[in-house]
Amino acid sequence: MTPSRTLAGLFFLLTMLATGPGGAAEIGGSLVIAGNGPEQAMVETLAHAFEKAHPRAYVDVLWDDQSNPLEMVKTGQAHMAVTGLVHSGLASAQIGWDGIGILVHLSNFTKDITQQQAADIFSGKIREWSQLGGPDTTILLIDRPRNHHIRDAFTSQLGITEQVPDTAKTIGPDDQAVRTVVGTIPPLSAVTYISLNTGLSVVASGVAVRLLPVDKIEPEIPTVQDGRYRLRRPILLVSKPEAGALIKAFEQFALSAQGQSIIGDTYIPLRNP
Repeated sequence: MTPSRTLAGLFFLLTMLATGPGGAAEIGGSLVIAGNGPEQAMVETLAHAFEKAHPRAYVDVLWDDQSNPLEMVKTGQAHMAVTGLVHSGLASAQIGWDGIGILVHLSNFTKDITQQQAADIFSGKIREWSQLGGPDTTILLIDRPRNHHIRDAFTSQLGITEQVPDTAKTIGPDDQAVRTVVGTIPPLSAVTYISLNTGLSVVASGVAVRLLPVDKIEPEIPTVQDGRYRLRRPILLVSKPEAGALIKAFEQFALSAQGQSIIGDTYIPLRNP
């Protein structure tokens, strides 16, 4: 056999190994996704489903509350980062929404608030619920940790970045924040903000809390999807601009019907799958 035929045969064999039964190229390789926010469980579920759909691919999810996922992408320690803000110099693909609900005790009879009033509450300008037509009690602010995406998005949208009073109580886990709202004495005083799907789930389960309408718009999945409820943040996959085939494949999987269904279990999909 001539050398040219040998090389041709080897090329054919390698091509067959890299393609599926139908001849389409299989996606393979290792993908590292970094994050530090509350999306870990959702990303891990996406990763497992992606690996099942692409047996030649391996996804490693690196999650650390104290890490800087964007720097990890920039320095090559990770291929993708999960975040809620677009960053210059990096490419981003939105895969879902996280609505931000304002949570109070069920017996707090404040009817609704405007976005400006929300800003005034969480910047400490409004200190009494009675100023909003609610109970005659002092507002107890419950803030979220500085490294949580929801805090960055919430304070940025309200125009109160670095304005939340130091006297606000900072609580990380959602369940602990909910328990604090329920158990605060007097029970009408506490307020916090929370991922909308979590808030809706807590309300539906019968916990003594409610979500305040903002600008007379109810915080619901359809109103977040169509933009009527404006307190929301995008869930983004961020990578270097020269993204490879494996990164693009993961983005496409997250946007597929299966991926959007997984995202919808804990967040709000871009569309209903």
